[in-house]
Amino acid sequence: MPITPHLEEITPANLDAALGIRVRPDQEHLVEPVVRSLAEAYVHPAVAWPRLIRDGDRAVGFLMAFLDIDWKGDGSGTDIRSGLWRLNIDAAEQGRGYGRFAVEAVATEIRRRGGTRLFVTWHPGPDGPEAFYLGLGFRTTGETSGGQTVGVLEPAG
Repeated sequence: MPITPHLEEITPANLDAALGIRVRPDQEHLVEPVVRSLAEAYVHPAVAWPRLIRDGDRAVGFLMAFLDIDWKGDGSGTDIRSGLWRLNIDAAEQGRGYGRFAVEAVATEIRRRGGTRLFVTWHPGPDGPEAFYLGLGFRTTGETSGGQTVGVLEPAG
């Protein structure tokens, strides 16, 4: 059966479904839990774009994009970036194309807002998601952020 995923804004009606998303135990050190992402979205509402990923009525994952941030943080506005901040695909739903859908959905939103590049960071190492992102066409930029590898997809999508 083909997947028919869609995104939903986080609302009181679907908050519990979003909070119920759990990655595999061996992945918990690689990505923050949804509750942490929602807290960050609350304190950074101008740049955070959190969404529940559903397939039909099933909650299968969560993503949060960052939109138009000053990457250098120096106020110069010379390096404005958008990308995928968090991606949590529920342990029972992995390997079904939802991660690819999430990346494509963020790329679509970035393009809708006039952007052309999608950035992402990931934990380096054999247990991290590097192969997933490189397989989607991301390339490493040679940068790190908080000890994580920075990747970019050009053009976004």
